[in-house]
Amino acid sequence: MEKQPLPADDDRTEATEVDGLTGESSPQETSEPDARAGWNSKIEYFLAQVGFSVGLGNVWRFPYLCHQNGGGAFLLLYILLMLIVGIPLFFLELAAGQAIRQGSIGVWKYISPRLSGIGYSSCVVCFFVALYYNVILAWSLFYLGNSFQHPLPWEKCPEQGNVTVKECIKSSPTSYFWYRKALDITDSIDETGSFNTYIVCCLLAAWTIVCLGMFKGIKTSVKVMYFSSIFPYVVLFCFLIRGLLLDGAFEGIGFMFYPKLEIWADVQVWRQAATQVFFALGLGFGSIIAYSSYNPRNNNCHRDAFTVSFINFLTSVLATLVVFAVLGFRAKNKVMDNLNDLSKHFHDGLVPNNVMPPFNYSDPKSVALKDYSNWFEQYASMVPGNLTDCDLEKEMQKGVEGTGLAFIAFTEAMTLLPGSPFWSALFFLMLLNLGLSTMFGTMEGILAPLSERFKCLARNKTKLTIASCIIGFLLGLLFTQRCGNYFMMMFDDYSATLPLIIVVVFETFSVSWLYGADRFLNDIEGMLGWRPSVVYKYLWKYICLFAMLGLLGATTIRMFLSRPTYMSWNQEKASEEHLEYPDWALAVLALLIIFATLPVPVGFIHAFLQKRNTESRDAENVPRSLTCSIKLRFLLLPLITDAAKLVRNIPNGHFNIFLSF
Repeated sequence: MEKQPLPADDDRTEATEVDGLTGESSPQETSEPDARAGWNSKIEYFLAQVGFSVGLGNVWRFPYLCHQNGGGAFLLLYILLMLIVGIPLFFLELAAGQAIRQGSIGVWKYISPRLSGIGYSSCVVCFFVALYYNVILAWSLFYLGNSFQHPLPWEKCPEQGNVTVKECIKSSPTSYFWYRKALDITDSIDETGSFNTYIVCCLLAAWTIVCLGMFKGIKTSVKVMYFSSIFPYVVLFCFLIRGLLLDGAFEGIGFMFYPKLEIWADVQVWRQAATQVFFALGLGFGSIIAYSSYNPRNNNCHRDAFTVSFINFLTSVLATLVVFAVLGFRAKNKVMDNLNDLSKHFHDGLVPNNVMPPFNYSDPKSVALKDYSNWFEQYASMVPGNLTDCDLEKEMQKGVEGTGLAFIAFTEAMTLLPGSPFWSALFFLMLLNLGLSTMFGTMEGILAPLSERFKCLARNKTKLTIASCIIGFLLGLLFTQRCGNYFMMMFDDYSATLPLIIVVVFETFSVSWLYGADRFLNDIEGMLGWRPSVVYKYLWKYICLFAMLGLLGATTIRMFLSRPTYMSWNQEKASEEHLEYPDWALAVLALLIIFATLPVPVGFIHAFLQKRNTESRDAENVPRSLTCSIKLRFLLLPLITDAAKLVRNIPNGHFNIFLSF
């Protein structure tokens, strides 16, 4: 039987679900409400998509990957993968949501009832991400509240009984404040500890903000996004201008973008670039589908895919410029401290004349980092005191990823700026808004599909929003324990990566092979009025699918080759160290992955059994109908025979009168 096209605007109450596994179609009512909300303008939709895709990873993940994997060479690799994998898959989700006008559950169930589990998996992953992502907002609120004081509390080591805290001396003021004051962290994940009262209150405030923003669906969240999606760009440009005026900024940026083309031969670099493209665009979460489902059918989603993707990329580059301008300044500042100590040693006659440096140590600002590093490498053993080398690469590797960048490295650099409380408040307000716009998209990826799938939830969407936020807060208390940061890292590393890759693999396969790439392009042509390039057909069917399968395989193999580890803080040593997850933590880790992917096979089995039961009931009904028709025929046959005899016995004239009557 011929497969039916996607629904048109005037075909909203009845839909044809195509069973891609059998090629048969069967009409089935959709669960979509009769009246569907929509964007008031294209700007609202654009801000929502950009706000969701541009998140904290653009600020603290992309710069680290770019630095670790060849600088400019990594940028070229990222652009390549974004063009041949990221944008086509982003376009696929945009078009599917806009054409079918439902959330992730409804879209994949529409394509085939056996694929409905894909949408449920997306909801589970969104829920996992929302749990720990809002904890980051809570940390940002905590630091934002502590920024309105001078000097900043992480600027100097505290004293206890006129004695400086040893843990702070061994590490740094910013590291001490983060690990001891903000987290009050334990030495390992095995030590739970009590709840952190300040972080619990901040978490409650964060969930309250999200709840108020999502109270009336996209109608309220988009009003917040006018600020939360635009404000981070204002802050980034302010930091860029200020950062470029700092001493050492251009050295940091130059080091950042120096290309190392040999990294293209490393498979792990390709894996990291593909993973970053995948998560930067927010593929598989269902939020892209949910947001695009509120669009009119003639919206140019093809142009949107390119626009949002390149804004996302340019934001990552902008954040990278800011981060390494500031980190370059921090590294140069440490050289200044060393040169000042060196000048003091020479003035006091503690350094022999034969180790006199070739640069003017009395003017630290005129000294190049490379010249100092070369001199230190040669004469370090002959110089007394606690002088240290200043390798720019090593300095930039200290806490330049994730929370280490935001709450340690960047906060340390801001303490060196004039008016540090202002810059600190601006930075953490930016983090709060970046996370908030992403949280709105994540929550929409949960609420929209569920409210469309279940009519009782659609009638009580406000209550569903409030209940979801309450549940999220209660479960999020796990991350407010003293060991909560270790659980946050576990969720961040494992609860979403594998499940989302699996979800996108099924999405790509179902559209390009089960539904049909040509047929999908026909539907897009019907929406846009023009047909996208046939290149998309081959990208979806082969390049994207095999790329995602390769990423899935590489990620899985990497997990099994080495035991998963996490970064812990040793209070006695006052330093970070890698520890292996204990067995019980590995069990929790495995359960997270299983729970997130379980809806896919469950949905397939449920649809298969449901179809088989329907066929068996139909088979039972067929003999009954045949029996009834046979009995009816035997009952009516004598009556028909008697009537025929009666008609034959009527004379012709009377028969005509009988007919007239």
